[in-house]
Amino acid sequence: MNHIMQKIKKYVSELSKYAVLIFGCLLVILPLVVLLFGSLKNSNDYRMTGVFSFPTNPEWSNYAEAFIGGDVLRGLLNTGIILIIACTGTVLIGTMTAFVVQRFPTILTGAVKWAFLVAALVPSITMQITVYQIIQGIDSTFAFLPNIMNSMAAPIILYIGTDIISIYIFIHYLENVPISLDESAIIDGASYFRVFRSIILPLLQPAIATVVVIKFIAIYNDFYIPNLYMRDTPVISTALYKFIGPYGARWEVIFAGVVICLIPSLIIFLVLQKFIYANITAGSVKG
Repeated sequence: MNHIMQKIKKYVSELSKYAVLIFGCLLVILPLVVLLFGSLKNSNDYRMTGVFSFPTNPEWSNYAEAFIGGDVLRGLLNTGIILIIACTGTVLIGTMTAFVVQRFPTILTGAVKWAFLVAALVPSITMQITVYQIIQGIDSTFAFLPNIMNSMAAPIILYIGTDIISIYIFIHYLENVPISLDESAIIDGASYFRVFRSIILPLLQPAIATVVVIKFIAIYNDFYIPNLYMRDTPVISTALYKFIGPYGARWEVIFAGVVICLIPSLIIFLVLQKFIYANITAGSVKG
């Protein structure tokens, strides 16, 4: 009897596990199905049929109209430039700041760490007026620089200068890197910069990949900052906004544009996710 009950409990446990997995997959897949079906409908089908109804006559022209009319290619190029500069700056500044704060514990570095914590706890939306005034002040003070407002410079500055979470990710990961590696290199005559470049930075590759994934998704999906600071320069999140007018929105074209925009995001995320899983368990010292 006990043997039968144990088998029943085992089957129930396995069934519950797979039921949760199937439910989680449905939560992810169903919005994508709705998005794909909606992108292939015309305006009448979109209004008259349900969200899960497959289009009878797929309108592939929606993709061409979204790509050309929405200026998606230009938006992708501008987004790519912002991503490369912002991610590179975040990684360089974040890793160097984490190295100094974690490896040189003083009153000053402790105060800086607590200041970062306070800044991370403040809701960003409450600081938007102040941040906007700061960007305007920089633009008017340094008149010899190219125009910061209404250009890619303002989002890049904000994406790099306001990223506190990435610094904490690097600090947390650096705590697991033995300080004996630094000491051995210094004894051999290496400078602190050489220690950072040759030892710390390579060992932070899994953390760097994690930060790049998080940063990529945040920048790629951000609508507020590009729409506020660069109205005349489209990025991927604002390029399709022109299909929303005062008398309605062409959702079938917008859905087609969203599908196009998902492709590079999905490819990059899958590549970096594999990199993270392949390196996250790698130890820095082999016993």
